[in-house]
Amino acid sequence: MSSGAETLSPATEPLRRFLQVARGAGLRISAAEGIDAARAVEVVGYSERDVLKHTLGLVLAKTPDEKALYNEAFELYFKHEALVGKPTSEAVAPSKSASTQQALSLQLTEGNQAGLAAAMESAGRDSGIQNIRFFTQKNLYTRRILMRMGQKEVEETVEALRAAATEAADAQATQLEQRLAQLREKVRDYVERNLLMFARGDSEAFREEMLKSARLSNIDKRDLARMRILVRQMAKKLATRYAKMRRRRLRGQLDARRTLRRNMGWGGVPFITVWKQKRIEKPRVMVLCDVSGSVAAMAQFLLMFLYALNEAMSDIRAFGFSGSLIEVSDILEKEPVEAAIEKIMEAIGLGSSNYGNSFADFEEGWMRFVTGKTTVIILGDARGNNTDPRTEILSRLSQRSKQIIWLNPEFRPMWGTGDSDMHRYAPFCNLLTECNTLRHLERAISGILAAAA
Repeated sequence: MSSGAETLSPATEPLRRFLQVARGAGLRISAAEGIDAARAVEVVGYSERDVLKHTLGLVLAKTPDEKALYNEAFELYFKHEALVGKPTSEAVAPSKSASTQQALSLQLTEGNQAGLAAAMESAGRDSGIQNIRFFTQKNLYTRRILMRMGQKEVEETVEALRAAATEAADAQATQLEQRLAQLREKVRDYVERNLLMFARGDSEAFREEMLKSARLSNIDKRDLARMRILVRQMAKKLATRYAKMRRRRLRGQLDARRTLRRNMGWGGVPFITVWKQKRIEKPRVMVLCDVSGSVAAMAQFLLMFLYALNEAMSDIRAFGFSGSLIEVSDILEKEPVEAAIEKIMEAIGLGSSNYGNSFADFEEGWMRFVTGKTTVIILGDARGNNTDPRTEILSRLSQRSKQIIWLNPEFRPMWGTGDSDMHRYAPFCNLLTECNTLRHLERAISGILAAAA
């Protein structure tokens, strides 16, 4: 017997998708309850979100635990579903593809973000995004959505502009290619959010693997506790791997002269071996974290990751900045890391970032502590809100330190666009990498430890 949401009219399609999300979150919803929910939606519609949430809650959630699961599922689904505030008939009416409503090339040229977002939602529904289950399907659904939005038409437009062989046409073609690349990253982000939403009912191991590869800004609040556990596990694994490597390299080569001398009492028979000792210092790290609103989530996980690596690193000093910069090492050392991060955010986080001013603060207060053994990690999107980037300070920091590693949580096609100064800072960095998942963080920190071993 099929569920009630599947046997009723097409007007219940958004409800059907919501029930799918709710079941994945752990709610047990019978066919009869699905029918009751569909009848309730026909009465209250989708336009009043609070009314809809209360009504469906009465039908689908009975116990306190079920109500908690229901509330989380409702917020997760309707946060992304583009139907809140619309009349029911408009919300569920079949939509045309973006290429038939308005050429994608024109939308990209005009920078029509609202139109692009609506077209992406429409193409996602037409592509069956609600059926996504595995992170290996992200590229497949990204391609499907882009093709439905009109990617081929844009590529043909670019080709025609290139063929025109004029300076104006070439500039327009370049702009279209850049904006298509940015749209591609936004579609990937949209696909990932739907993966997190519709694959909630899968196994624990799969869920953890998916969380490690998901963009940190897309992580739902209910997964934060699990993410903290994953951070500690990954950090411990790295620390153990580094310790083994360090012990092996500390042993060095056999010291034949000292071995023979030590064993003179046995006629030179080497019962006791003596090894040449090689001193390997733990990497010294200074971390500068942008904790402004745009990258705060990423900063929290980086600080959490680094402070879980205490046994593999020495002298970790952490700094937070938005409009100005302060050292936060003492806060992190005296408080549990979650509570410490909350204090840091209260003190300096979530404001507008000013990289030039923050670098000036660092130079004045702490540059003298940087040596040729110091690795400097900078986490941020390099968007200084059109303030002076003070690249000369980063140049001086590069000359004093062992290396500068810049972790940028933005997708690479976004670097250098708008108020981003990433390309101005790039010449002074030893490594520049996109970093917005736990996997990215793991690779970056692993590289630092491997280089020091």
